[in-house]
Amino acid sequence: MEIKIKLNGRQVAASVEPDMLLIDFLRKQGCVSVKCGCETTNCGLCTVLMDEVPVLSCAVLAARADGHSIFTLEGLREEASEFVGFIADQGADQCGFCNPGFVMNTIALLRENPDPTDDEIRAYLAGNLCRCSGYDGQLRGIRTFLESRRGKA
Repeated sequence: MEIKIKLNGRQVAASVEPDMLLIDFLRKQGCVSVKCGCETTNCGLCTVLMDEVPVLSCAVLAARADGHSIFTLEGLREEASEFVGFIADQGADQCGFCNPGFVMNTIALLRENPDPTDDEIRAYLAGNLCRCSGYDGQLRGIRTFLESRRGKA
């Protein structure tokens, strides 16, 4: 079947099998930030934004994305670059495998709520699995970023 999506701001048309997952489609399009970590929708590594909403691409058929806008980390590098250094400064990126999922969810969170509480940050990041550093480093990094942004205002 033929699908047409807007991927990272550009139109893409491709033929897909009816059972192809969105994660596999995106990786075939060169979006290597989208990773498969668990195959059970529990780790958050495959998070992408579909029409601005974070979704797990391992749980969505590519055909369901037809007509939608999809953003991966490749399309949001500039926005992500604003805060990823703050996360790294807190030691929250030891192996880096989980980072794309955390970054995608942080972007979605900050777009929806530019001044979240710690509990709101934790709730938004709850679907991301990190085996190296836990979640305190990510929380501290996001909080430090928000405080620095307030200082510039």
